Amino acid sequence: MPLAAPPLPERVRTLAATSRAAQLIVDGTRCPVSGAVDSRGRPVLLVRPGEPLHGLRGDAVVSVNLSAMRRLGEVDYPRGLIEVQGWAEAVPERDAREAAVAISAHAADEGLFEALERYGAPDAPHLLRLDVGQVVYLTGEESGVLDADEYLEAAPDPLAEVAEQVLAHVNGSHRPQLTAGVGRLLGLPAESVWLWELDRYGATVRLGDEDPALVRFPWPVPAGSGLCLETALRAILCTC
Repeated sequence: MPLAAPPLPERVRTLAATSRAAQLIVDGTRCPVSGAVDSRGRPVLLVRPGEPLHGLRGDAVVSVNLSAMRRLGEVDYPRGLIEVQGWAEAVPERDAREAAVAISAHAADEGLFEALERYGAPDAPHLLRLDVGQVVYLTGEESGVLDADEYLEAAPDPLAEVAEQVLAHVNGSHRPQLTAGVGRLLGLPAESVWLWELDRYGATVRLGDEDPALVRFPWPVPAGSGLCLETALRAILCTC
């Protein structure tokens, strides 16, 4: 029987890949932070002079809260919250540009240029990353803990980038068709329907405003390409 949803480690890695760092916790103290995750899912951070991690202590226990959001109309809603716990270390110079590019996708900051141009200077912004210990996640109705190996050995959905593009297009231009198709599939009138998640295993729609519900529509077989994903979604949009 095909999976109805991505394996949980993949799901968490996919959410992390689209997340921004929302908060840093250093020795129990919370503070704002600019950051994202690198290609392996490790949080990477821009730390300025005067901030807690700028004078890096190798024994500092650090947690980074990652927030994945979904914009529906003019409102942002949380898709998932992830807390990566571990130990901070300097990003090696060979990996610094990749880390800066990852952060800039979520927070354009001139400090990133200075961190690269003056790499390692005591009075310059520094780029740090987490040596992952464990990952705590909350997504939809699921919550739990992944150890470092489970998290780091997983990979994001290979169709995640095209899925996000298709999802944005459907929510922006085809909500009447989505609403009609979902209503027919459920056998009842559907209101305030949005495409919430889209992946190679299926689609999740969000129904209602006051007390929204998430409904999953799995594909008969996993989509193997962007074209297959669009074809599978058409079965919802064009139900008659």
